[in-house]
Amino acid sequence: MKVFISADIEGVTGVNDWNETELNHPDHVAAARQMTKEVAAAAQAALDLGYDVVVKDAHDSARNIIFDELPEGTKLHRGWASSPSSMMAGLDESYDAVIFIGYHAPGGRDGNPLAHTFSKSSIFSCSINGKIASEFSFNRQIANHYKVPCVFLSGDATICKEAESTITGIETLAVKEGEGGATLNIHPEEALKAIYEGVKKGLEKKEELLQEEPSHYHIGILFREHAKAYRASFYPGVTSVGPYEIAFEGEDIMDVMTTRMFIL
Repeated sequence: MKVFISADIEGVTGVNDWNETELNHPDHVAAARQMTKEVAAAAQAALDLGYDVVVKDAHDSARNIIFDELPEGTKLHRGWASSPSSMMAGLDESYDAVIFIGYHAPGGRDGNPLAHTFSKSSIFSCSINGKIASEFSFNRQIANHYKVPCVFLSGDATICKEAESTITGIETLAVKEGEGGATLNIHPEEALKAIYEGVKKGLEKKEELLQEEPSHYHIGILFREHAKAYRASFYPGVTSVGPYEIAFEGEDIMDVMTTRMFIL
């Protein structure tokens, strides 16, 4: 039995500023340690239930997690494979469940001062089939593509609401709420205890949480700079919707993620 954990940092409790998310910035040290602790709590819950655990460090450099602070028996996918799966690199049909740690509100929405989708500097917002899309929106469909249920998500309250509205019964933990440029965060130790218990609950009902992948995707991307939208519009299958916006279609999420990989 195997569990896949995809971990980001902007949805970790206490993280409030971009400096805290950037490797080699002094403020990153505490954020990376809490990210590691939250991942470790999720991994320990899965290990205690008899699962093998693989963690994808899925933030920025993909070199944030402090490996020797994870439980023994955990494997860490570090760095970027440069594959279409991106934040889900390594996931395949052999896994039994997916867990998301440290996820956050999408670009185009409030709920976190660090809200974005894929690129805070290049993209204002993304959409899937007409709805604003988060990184979780795309990544849960990768799990669906491989027929692996998503059982738990932690992050800000906005992304937790999205998870609950799209996967009935998924276990979630809102470690923070955003208000303008501020966040109200739960205590780090409380987060660890709740993640551990939530992951256990999610894994115990994983069969109920499996979803089907949509049969078709219409993807929209609204760029912050018109030159980047113009450049992306030349990729095969991509159309220009306006000076800052492009769109493309896909029959499955891997088609979509392949196009995304080359135009962003």
